[in-house]
Amino acid sequence: MNTLIICIFILGYTAIAFENSIKINKTAAALLTGVLCWTAYILLSTDKQLIAAQLNERLGELSGILFFLMGAMIIVELIDAHDGFDIITSRITTVNKRRLLWIICLLTFFLSAVLDNLTTAIIIVSLLRKLIDNRDDRIYFTGMVIIAANAGGAWSPIGDVTTTMLWIGGQISPVNIMLKLFIPSLACLIVPLLIVSIKLKGNISSPVLNPLETKKNGATEGEKKIIFFTGLGGLIFVPVFKTITHLPPFMGVLLALGILWVVSELLHSGKEKKDKDALSAINALRRIDVQSILFFLGILTAISALQSAGLLTELALLMNQKIGNLNIIVPAIGLLSAVVDNVPLIAASTGMYDLHTYPQDSYIWEFLAYCAGTGGSILIIGSAAGVAAMGMEKIDFIWYLKKIGWLAVLGFIAGSLCYIVLEHLLYSGHN
Repeated sequence: MNTLIICIFILGYTAIAFENSIKINKTAAALLTGVLCWTAYILLSTDKQLIAAQLNERLGELSGILFFLMGAMIIVELIDAHDGFDIITSRITTVNKRRLLWIICLLTFFLSAVLDNLTTAIIIVSLLRKLIDNRDDRIYFTGMVIIAANAGGAWSPIGDVTTTMLWIGGQISPVNIMLKLFIPSLACLIVPLLIVSIKLKGNISSPVLNPLETKKNGATEGEKKIIFFTGLGGLIFVPVFKTITHLPPFMGVLLALGILWVVSELLHSGKEKKDKDALSAINALRRIDVQSILFFLGILTAISALQSAGLLTELALLMNQKIGNLNIIVPAIGLLSAVVDNVPLIAASTGMYDLHTYPQDSYIWEFLAYCAGTGGSILIIGSAAGVAAMGMEKIDFIWYLKKIGWLAVLGFIAGSLCYIVLEHLLYSGHN
């Protein structure tokens, strides 16, 4: 059974990677992979009811991620419909590629720590569409944004699902993780940035707007600012809402969306229907990329089958038995998170290493938060930020692997070495 599930997953993964060669859309391949993995799992198992119950449980977890993604996308689209991102783009006046890349990546790095890497990636990719007209330049910037978003999320307890899981589980504390991982996470971004800066030359070309279409949405400057700050404020409030209520993040996003929806309805209540419709949340809902959401669903469903079958736990235990050295095991888990979702990997790791042996803020938990958070940048489908960006900009898997993957590897290694060196030089007596 396990062999068949693994074979289906590998074949599906290959189909996604070579989408352009085989002429089959990656979303179709992802959906088929997810369904077939679970089909093989249940047909070759004796306890059908148990497998069905597992699927329902996994679907509950996946739906939270999907609703979060959908809610964040609608908020971004609603802000975009009001030209709200002009508030940021109008302040970025440089056309120099090198300077702009540093501004965008550092903005992403810090914003990701406040929001999370998925939401930040959606926002910044939307900004890039306003700033860069040439698609080749834009997707290259987008690739670097994925690295920046994942690096920024790794050092914050609310910036990445990995650190959030470890924080909730009691393995890390918020202040300590920020102090210990800030420099390694920054190194993970700075190393690729420096390499790219050496070869990046010239200026970007900004999108040319038709003067007749500039004000077609009918939103005033005041309305634009209200929608922008309400939407962004709502997204920033999501981790606060989660901390106060202990409800999952998608509930906070839905709350933010509901508030923004009401605000937009009240702002445009006196306008004619044709003007109101273009600025409505319903219109924003029509504009979100459903294909990327379905792709995300397929990928996570396939990985959840591996997790439910116990394959990821077996892999983690095997690594622990065969390798033993945490400085090798933890980075290996990080590299593995580029292939499979880091959520089940972290779940398996927390089950393998307990808090009695490794208390809160031990070396392993902090290093695990960094590696699992940043390792996903190596492949475009290795992180939520990458999957969202892939869907929004239709980035090819192989292109990303050739152009961005190797940069992500160098950044990952630089940050890992940085953490190991700092830990042994400054904190060796504390763990």
